[in-house]
Amino acid sequence: MPTKHIGKQTVKIQNPLSIISTASIVGPKEGEGPLSLYYDVVIEDEMWGEKSWEKAESKLMRETVSKIINKSGKTIEDINYILAGDLLNQCIATNFAVRESGISLYGLYGACSTMSESIGLGAMIIDGGFADNAVCVTSSHFCSAEKQFRYPLELGSQRPPTAQWTVTGSGGVMLSNQGIGPYITYVTTGKIVDFGIKDSNNMGAAMAPAAADTIVTHFKDTGLSPEDYDLIITGDLGSFGRDLCEEIVNKQGYDIKDKYTDCGVLVYNKEKQDTHSGGSGCGCSAVTLAGFIYQEMKKGKFNNVLFVGTGALLSSTSAQQGESIPGIAHGLTLQNKFG
Repeated sequence: MPTKHIGKQTVKIQNPLSIISTASIVGPKEGEGPLSLYYDVVIEDEMWGEKSWEKAESKLMRETVSKIINKSGKTIEDINYILAGDLLNQCIATNFAVRESGISLYGLYGACSTMSESIGLGAMIIDGGFADNAVCVTSSHFCSAEKQFRYPLELGSQRPPTAQWTVTGSGGVMLSNQGIGPYITYVTTGKIVDFGIKDSNNMGAAMAPAAADTIVTHFKDTGLSPEDYDLIITGDLGSFGRDLCEEIVNKQGYDIKDKYTDCGVLVYNKEKQDTHSGGSGCGCSAVTLAGFIYQEMKKGKFNNVLFVGTGALLSSTSAQQGESIPGIAHGLTLQNKFG
């Protein structure tokens, strides 16, 4: 029997395991948003001196990994694993970003849930005694995502109110069995939840049921409640998905209204920046966690955070075949005190 598994989908981390450094690099639009002061670097244009959007995204991740390691006080030789992923086919932003690092890589695809997926797996690897230090990082790019999943930018396609703006950015963390927190204490791994949404411009609705399922499962597995958290934050549901998630969770008997927000809601100024329902993409929750959440926890504003990365497992192939968009969400408890 698994000794660290509690309830249906949750693992309780047994040994102190800290986030010891973070880094985030974002595009110019994100740098104009409400969280601008929390980012390490704001680039001046989406190409960042590269010849393509895809190469620019890879550079975002490569430089983010470098900053994470430099800020941690560790060397490359100290890092046992990189756990990373992005939205592009075959995770090419990740592969080219880390190909010269010489560090063992687990390439992951959880769509926009990849940040929480990578941290959850990294935490279990370290807690299991298989590593001392691991870098968990993701990226996304507005232009490369639109090119792959929707329409060429040159078309100037009209976006409905439910549409979200893919964050141009990369964010990540260093996990270590040494450090003074914030600590990862619970990992609630999500499952596929599919309510039949087919509209790629309404991913919040596709992801919200999965987010709600993971939140409710987390409470049931751990015996914790919304009152135990200072902040409950989902990855990138946007304003439409956030409201739907809150409604579903409330119907399950948990009132999260006073504690709950969404990274996609925080990352942009919806009215001034014309981002419709808000932000999305792997980079959305990654830069928000690496910047805003981490820094506010270090200041003591938040001591207990439930971070739930959300992913719409959208494929251009399955969409053309009339398939729905499956959703998934992975939950992490972050605490300033361990145990």
